[in-house]
Amino acid sequence: MSYQVLARKWRPRNFREMVGQEHVLRALINALDHDRLHHAYLFTGTRGVGKTTVARILAKCFNCEKGVRSEPCDECSSCRQISQGRSVDLLEVDAASRTKVEDTRELLENVQYAPTHSRYKVYLIDEVHMLSGHSFNALLKTLEEPPPHVKFLLATTDPQKLPATVLSRCLQFNLKNMPPEQIVSHLSSVLEQERISFEEPALWLLGRAAAGSMRDALSLTDQAIAFGSGQLREADVRSMLGTVDLSFVYQLLEAVSGGQSRAVLDVIANMAEHAPDFVGSLDELLSLLHRIAIAQLVPDAIDNRRGDAERVARLAGAITAEDIQLFYQIALHGKRDIGLTPDPREGFEMTALRMLAFRPAAVSDEASAQAVSRDAPPTASGVAGEVSTPAKKQHREPPAAPGPVAPAVEPGGSAALAAAADDASPTELNSGNWPLLLDKLGLAGMVYSIASHCELRERRGTALRFVLDQDHATLFNASHSDKIRLALENYLGETLTVAIIPGAVRAETPAARRSRLQRERQREAVAAIESDPQLRALIARFDGELDHASIVPTDR
Repeated sequence: MSYQVLARKWRPRNFREMVGQEHVLRALINALDHDRLHHAYLFTGTRGVGKTTVARILAKCFNCEKGVRSEPCDECSSCRQISQGRSVDLLEVDAASRTKVEDTRELLENVQYAPTHSRYKVYLIDEVHMLSGHSFNALLKTLEEPPPHVKFLLATTDPQKLPATVLSRCLQFNLKNMPPEQIVSHLSSVLEQERISFEEPALWLLGRAAAGSMRDALSLTDQAIAFGSGQLREADVRSMLGTVDLSFVYQLLEAVSGGQSRAVLDVIANMAEHAPDFVGSLDELLSLLHRIAIAQLVPDAIDNRRGDAERVARLAGAITAEDIQLFYQIALHGKRDIGLTPDPREGFEMTALRMLAFRPAAVSDEASAQAVSRDAPPTASGVAGEVSTPAKKQHREPPAAPGPVAPAVEPGGSAALAAAADDASPTELNSGNWPLLLDKLGLAGMVYSIASHCELRERRGTALRFVLDQDHATLFNASHSDKIRLALENYLGETLTVAIIPGAVRAETPAARRSRLQRERQREAVAAIESDPQLRALIARFDGELDHASIVPTDR
């Protein structure tokens, strides 16, 4: 016996064997069981989702010799002939090849004749949207009032092209694309019965490549079996489909999140050696980012269908949620624009480089570097003429020994901020200098936020007691105390015990001090702008008004 392809061999013979489409099957089964039969049915959906299959099963239900029923017997001559495609009372028409009105009229001339030996004469018109306008007009009257022995089953992938007059005369059923989970489950069952060994990750590759079409999935499976000499291995399927090895995607994401530009380009160069589909590689990256985002919000929801749950969890803990969302959006835009690039590899590389360029950590590093360069002591020859002393520190004192020249600062709040930064190098910790010392500890994220809202209430030897502002104590836990203690021990060089108690603060916390300094700087900036003679002249001349919200203090 000659080989029969999987898509034909495993075509469902009854509604029980159908995969998915429960919303359609339920309506048809109930109608058949209660003998509420319509004369015209329209099945819509993308390719390979079961439109023609459902229509053929429905034709068997109509003409089964054991009566109209939702479960045809598949044993009578009528059921067997329909299954084998040789029933004279089931007329299958390919509308794509018979678009002329003459073909439709020839078809309709035989509508008046009774079926040869079945209960109904069934017309199955596939791709019905391909009929011409005149063909639809010729079909309308018969479609609205056909003889009692005639049933019309129409199938189309593009229902928008059907006239409204045709749509209104049919019961419409929209068949949905199948999710990868359903496709993988069915492929697994088919391969087990075919006694073909397979790797589950290979099935997931085929399930996603099928894009919701079961027929495409079975056809790709046939191709993959031939490619793998009777076996279904992940590496073979990746090679056949041109998809990239997931290890490259992990390496790329790790390099991007770590800001390793050279590593990013090396990974892409290694990927290019395998001639992958770079659009598919972006799809894999998007899928991984989605799984990481889910893992960050609901750790228990990590799926292990690829055997990589541990690695996904590790990445979820190493990359911030903000970075994941940013990378996802950049990858989406990259997929949209990759077709416009001279070469897909260039488009993929630019997407990865854009992730590096807009990575929040990179922006923070750059800002920190600029801040360090501003705070570094300049040489006397470079800034001697620009040094200004804050008004509140203008004391007449004897000249001191030569030393490093202080950087230029602006008066008022800016000077206070700069002076505080210069003085914030204490070797002892007490209630007064705690707000100045915090920024020296190297804390970040939630721990820094907790510490910035703490007041150092008491110090007795190596025992420190902090009071955390109760308005910011919701997310506080014991691990924060340990991290703050370790940072203080590293900075002060001594062993400490730290207790943090939520309550009402009495002294100024680091966060309150920072907020106060920012308000002072804002007031100074507004005052400086309002006193500018040129700006005042412009306002007077053009009857303008100053937008205070647009004034932002700057560091110089």
